[in-house]
Amino acid sequence: MDGLSLNAAIFDDETEEFDIDGECAMTEYAGQSDVLEGENPVPPTVGMEFETYEDVYYFYNCYAKAHGFGVRVSNTWYRKSRERYRGKLSCSSAGFKKKSEANRPRPETRTGCPAMIKFRLMDNKRWRIIEVELEHNHLIHPLTEKFYKSHRNNSSGSKRPLQMTGNQENQKIRLFRTVIIDPDDDGKLSIDEGEFRNTIDQSNNHLILKPGDAQAILSFFTDLQLVNPDFFYVMDLNEKGCLRNVFWAEAKCKATYGYFGDVVRIDTACLISKYEVPLVVFAGVNHHGQSVPLGCGLVAGETVESFIWLLRAWLTYMVGRPPQTIIIDESRAMQTAVADVLPRASHCISLSHIMKKVPEELGGLHAYEVIKRVFTKAIYQSSRIDDFETAWEDMMLCHGIRDHKWLQTLHENRKHWVPVYLKDTFLAGMFGVALREREVSSPFDEYLSNHTPLKEFLDGYNQCLKEIYQREALADSESRNPSCMLKSRFYFEMLLSKIYTNHIFAKFQIEIEGMFSCLSTRQVGIDGSIITYIVKEREVENMNEAKDYEVTFNTAVADVLCACGLFNLEGFLCRHTLCVLSQNGFKEIPPQYILSRWRKDIDRSYVLDYGCNFIDTKNPVHRFDNLYKCAVKLVEEGRKSHERYKFTLEALGEILNRVSLQDHNTL
Repeated sequence: MDGLSLNAAIFDDETEEFDIDGECAMTEYAGQSDVLEGENPVPPTVGMEFETYEDVYYFYNCYAKAHGFGVRVSNTWYRKSRERYRGKLSCSSAGFKKKSEANRPRPETRTGCPAMIKFRLMDNKRWRIIEVELEHNHLIHPLTEKFYKSHRNNSSGSKRPLQMTGNQENQKIRLFRTVIIDPDDDGKLSIDEGEFRNTIDQSNNHLILKPGDAQAILSFFTDLQLVNPDFFYVMDLNEKGCLRNVFWAEAKCKATYGYFGDVVRIDTACLISKYEVPLVVFAGVNHHGQSVPLGCGLVAGETVESFIWLLRAWLTYMVGRPPQTIIIDESRAMQTAVADVLPRASHCISLSHIMKKVPEELGGLHAYEVIKRVFTKAIYQSSRIDDFETAWEDMMLCHGIRDHKWLQTLHENRKHWVPVYLKDTFLAGMFGVALREREVSSPFDEYLSNHTPLKEFLDGYNQCLKEIYQREALADSESRNPSCMLKSRFYFEMLLSKIYTNHIFAKFQIEIEGMFSCLSTRQVGIDGSIITYIVKEREVENMNEAKDYEVTFNTAVADVLCACGLFNLEGFLCRHTLCVLSQNGFKEIPPQYILSRWRKDIDRSYVLDYGCNFIDTKNPVHRFDNLYKCAVKLVEEGRKSHERYKFTLEALGEILNRVSLQDHNTL
């Protein structure tokens, strides 16, 4: 028996229960603790974990204050040892008061509200939320002026003093309580709280910052939050309170992730190459094949702990929605972290990063040039798994390199980086499957070098973003007015020229041209509605040889699958499937093979939908915040064309005149 509620009034040898005055006890704690008040990015959710009972109360009380209701402790369960192991927090309107015999009883203020959370102590000594009810049976208002006892001392918290010693540079950065969520069903969670206190020393578990860097970080975050209230950042402190890891992202990153978050590249090149800025970049690829930022981090080192923290912070910002595929550099620590935080995503190791390491890892071997040539051919020219395994085994035997540790590690991880193993993994063109094909990397590559100081990077960060988004806007404009020539008379080519962006259509046209290298398309089998074809294609390197590709076609649902796997690798159909569709009389591409992520006819808005906000019109800060959000939406719409831009300017001028006139009439 786990335990019994106080309301049941039943006891046994294992459990004793006591009621507590939660509002008094907890508000006293909130006022005296070292925890800083801040916004909770998500509502209470089943699976969230906290260090202490008081942390659960503080979290729910902050949430309640933000949404306009009070909190009280309904029940607390105790063991015989008087250790708390379970609790229930409710809306202050829960239940009903006992009937009073007084001559003038107080009016009933409770409504029997069901809103509450239940939580219990787990084996790992952390408190986990096990049941949540968010709905109230009465009106609540975030800006209500009603006073609740649970909010009494929950205003500012108390700050810990910061001692300055010697030549150490110390800076305080206020850090909001931030909930970090695991993606698995348990929804594990940890709380980062407190103040940032940075001390320059040579410790291995904190960021090494130069004089002025701490102030640069502080100014960087505060400036971005002033410009955009939805800018997100979180910091990780070590046991001494020194800054260890940082994550940040602007609001546009979350909106971009909604469109292009199926495949994410985690670029750690700055760590591998020992850059002065220990930057980790989460990147996606947009509809023009351009690298776009989805979040950034600074980490103290290439450790599993730092990477796990960073991944959880990023996943929290993305509201717990993991990508379909993650591409990382060859790093055992990052592989471990990704497997822990994103177990359901397909994990791929950057092929270009592996190829860059070939001279370093194999350069000392006898007959290096021959080994490199065989190694490269096995990777890029194997069309079947058996072909790769045979070529790899021959390389081991012929050159006596079976005991080479790096090659052993590569072979163990082959399912994560060899193209022939990735044909069932969607990669959106972000993985270089062809020789000399460049992979998508960090969008900040051209703005960073080994010796770029952190302060210089932060100072130029906004300009970097501006240029990245300007490139996308320019590509949008060019795609709306295409000038490309058709390569064939196929109707689907003409149709897709009106749908695909210029970049994707140019890549698709390579497959159109490749259809003319396909010598024959013959049916070799049929099983109900599924027909199997063999498409024979002339080899590019040797025009006297041809290679066979098996294509299966389901006539019932117009599904087509080629052994080359190009659709998953790039996101559009290959020349072999186009031959089969053409032979079966298809003039249009089946709609399931025209991905929305490549379309130019979709109106993408990178402004988040804020929903219905209750605004206190008497509060100038609230007025500014709401008007700012509305203005951002207006700017986003106005930039989309020259006509919209002109109309928006004229409309804004008219609005300003009317506002000025309103002020004049008021006076």
